[in-house]
Amino acid sequence: MIDASGKNAVDPKVIKEKEVAFAQFIQDRGLKTTKQRNTIISVFFAMRGHISVEELLVEVKRANPKIGYATVYRTLHLLVESELVQERRFGDGLARYEGHSGVEHHNHMICLECGNISEFSNPSLVKFQGQLAEENNFKIYRHRLELYGACKDEKACQLRKKKKAAHAHGGG
Repeated sequence: MIDASGKNAVDPKVIKEKEVAFAQFIQDRGLKTTKQRNTIISVFFAMRGHISVEELLVEVKRANPKIGYATVYRTLHLLVESELVQERRFGDGLARYEGHSGVEHHNHMICLECGNISEFSNPSLVKFQGQLAEENNFKIYRHRLELYGACKDEKACQLRKKKKAAHAHGGG
């Protein structure tokens, strides 16, 4: 599915599946299903990318201004505990949360100048790491590859950096 921006859109069926899985997780833990939690998870799974608590809070408040930071934070941690969401740290001091991606198995390139996080997948890399494991009599359960550097397109990078700074100072 492609959205208006030309990017992979979030499939409503996938959102519903994750909401059902989270509801089951909550029930299994003897916790309550609340309207606030439901709003937070619906908003989160409709978003794309690597989302901070603050970014999620802005979107959640559009749906329900009464939901506060602590509720969003606690719900995100329940989502991580349920394994429906992964917490990521890319060296900028923020925890970011990733629920789904247009690329199921992927790695990350992080720009140290503007903070842009790009996802990539490479079948040759997957094959190579399988070969490495085989050669070293090793079984891979999971891996994480993060490449840190700078965007090659300096103009776009500087523009993102300025937008990020403006947003951080309330201009966003």
